[in-house]
Amino acid sequence: MAPKDSSAAGGSDSRFFTTQKKGEMHELRLELHSTDRTTKVDAVKKVIASMTVGKDVSGLFTDVLNCVQTGNIELKKLVYLYLINYAKTQPELTLLAVNTFVKDANDPNPLIRALAVRTMGCIRVDRITEYLCEPLSRALRDEDPYVRKTAAVCVAKLYDIAPDLVQERGFIETLHDLISDSNPSVVANGVAALSEISETSGRDVMKITASVLQKLLAALNECTEWGQVFILDSLAKYTPAEAREAEGIIERVTPRLQHANSAVVMSAVKVILSYMDVMGGNATPGGGAHAESLRALTRKLAPPLVTLLNSEPEIQYVALRNINLIVQKRPSILENEIKVFFCKYNDPIYVKMEKLEIIIKLVSERNIDQVLLELKEYATEVDVDFVRKSVSAIGRCAVKLERAAERCIGVLLELIQTKVNYVVQESVIVIKDIFRRYPNRYESIIATLCDNLDTLDEPQAKASMIWIIGEYAERIDNADELLDTFLETFEEEDPAVQLQLLTATVKCFLKNPEETQDMVQRVLDLATEESDNPDLRDRGFIYWRLLSTDPEAAKLVVLGDKPVIEDDTFRLEPNLLNVLVGQIATLSSIYHKPPEAFVVRAKRSPAEGGDLGVGDVGEEIEEGDEEEEYEDENDVDQGSSGGGGMDLLDMGGLAVDDNAPSVNSGGGGMGDLFGAPSPASSAPEPEPRMSKVCAPEKSGGIELWAG
Repeated sequence: MAPKDSSAAGGSDSRFFTTQKKGEMHELRLELHSTDRTTKVDAVKKVIASMTVGKDVSGLFTDVLNCVQTGNIELKKLVYLYLINYAKTQPELTLLAVNTFVKDANDPNPLIRALAVRTMGCIRVDRITEYLCEPLSRALRDEDPYVRKTAAVCVAKLYDIAPDLVQERGFIETLHDLISDSNPSVVANGVAALSEISETSGRDVMKITASVLQKLLAALNECTEWGQVFILDSLAKYTPAEAREAEGIIERVTPRLQHANSAVVMSAVKVILSYMDVMGGNATPGGGAHAESLRALTRKLAPPLVTLLNSEPEIQYVALRNINLIVQKRPSILENEIKVFFCKYNDPIYVKMEKLEIIIKLVSERNIDQVLLELKEYATEVDVDFVRKSVSAIGRCAVKLERAAERCIGVLLELIQTKVNYVVQESVIVIKDIFRRYPNRYESIIATLCDNLDTLDEPQAKASMIWIIGEYAERIDNADELLDTFLETFEEEDPAVQLQLLTATVKCFLKNPEETQDMVQRVLDLATEESDNPDLRDRGFIYWRLLSTDPEAAKLVVLGDKPVIEDDTFRLEPNLLNVLVGQIATLSSIYHKPPEAFVVRAKRSPAEGGDLGVGDVGEEIEEGDEEEEYEDENDVDQGSSGGGGMDLLDMGGLAVDDNAPSVNSGGGGMGDLFGAPSPASSAPEPEPRMSKVCAPEKSGGIELWAG
């Protein structure tokens, strides 16, 4: 007896991904019609494998569809998978499988019942939804919890295709009933479906009441980890009526902080943080009960957040981005844990950078010495970007902590003595910020900075040094000579350096006019006559006019007191921060942007297919599809946007050809910025009025008119 081929054994389906040979489509068609079950299953697997690697096997649609009439659950799953993928290109043929779906929805096997309902929900063909409602209604009340939880998710999918149908058939009310289900997984999927529908519709369909709240909290301890995430996210959107209720919910949620899954931990943190606001806002000043509870919660939140930093680098990064928001909201939670954010030698660069941001936010006068030692060590690393960020962090510590500024400057001077080019340049940049934060305090170090002028070759470092020379020209003996060295290469410099040179030279002239008159004349000539940078020319003309008409006014403008810069450690706006804290454990908390800033929700027609799963925030739109949808929805091809969208190429009525009709947005569109008439306006266009603005003798023989 011949030995059995090992490739036929289970678990070796990789053989189906081998390169197809010519004529195999015909062979597959024959195998799909085979009476042998194993041959038929293998044939469908080959079709699925080809589909997976991007080959077009839609020509076998009818042949695969014929295989759906089987009692074999493995074969049925494979056929359903094929149908979901190709239903959008073969909607009419998909209708042939409806009878099988309806029949399977009544099958004695709960797995087949659930599979039929799930597949019908995923096939986004409008006419199939008509047949889906009855099986879905039965599945939502099925005796088996697996079928019920699958049906709950299917309601969210159906809502995305036909929201009116879901409301008419009362499926949302049925989802509310599922929240009272005895099975925690059914409760979790009911909550997930309602949350998805809320996101899609933009209105609150969850409606958490006191009784619903208790059921959610009861299911929280028993459902799967992802079910817990759904329930916790729903609780985070609920606003407790009073501080006592918030405290009670927090007590039930706190055990989730010890969960092994980081998503559950972060969702629990989100709930607790949002409820702490309620406790803090409603606590009476006299009674310290809630204040004590808040302190206890603050102590409980630190360990789980610290534990997340022992995970893989990718999870660490996500945790750090979330912690960045948390310490801006409540710095006290991690104020004693700054050591855990010190960088390890084997941390990836993206983790190190994020740790530095959090160190700056947690630094205080108690730990500044420890932090400065750590940052000084980082400044000797080999990664240039990390070193620059570390030097910059020292400067930000100085700007944040006034009493520690002198110590920070001492460390920066030590780093300058290393003579490492990029360290010196970054130090000059941050020292400029320190001077702006604390004017007239630390000018004694300017001499050290001037000794390192030759090493500066980056635009930002040059601009910073030139600003320091101009600002403190009266304290630098050879300020004009130092500026003169930069002027030799004025035309080759970066625009930022040129602008700073112009201003610094004018400052130097106003402080020492006798010795710098020739230099300022040369700079003004270069800026106004040689340069093609409009910003530089405009500033040069303004300074020239000021100096020639009223030097005293020039002193008030150029040498006037400037506002000191502020500490930007907690730079997020309070309202935005509250929104982002409410989005902890989502992409918003990683991007530090609200969802609407990076997610486009697009309503797609059912025929376009695609599967919107529960938990999807939005749908990505291909560039070509987006243009077609935009034109279809806004009738762009008809030349008018009515009260809806705006033509993105509309130039406010300006056309290349003066006689060409202007395309303007009417109705609710944007107003015309250039004063061109609206097409809806029936008033005749007034004659243009022109006036002479410059005589020929003043403009090289050319009359200048404007109107």
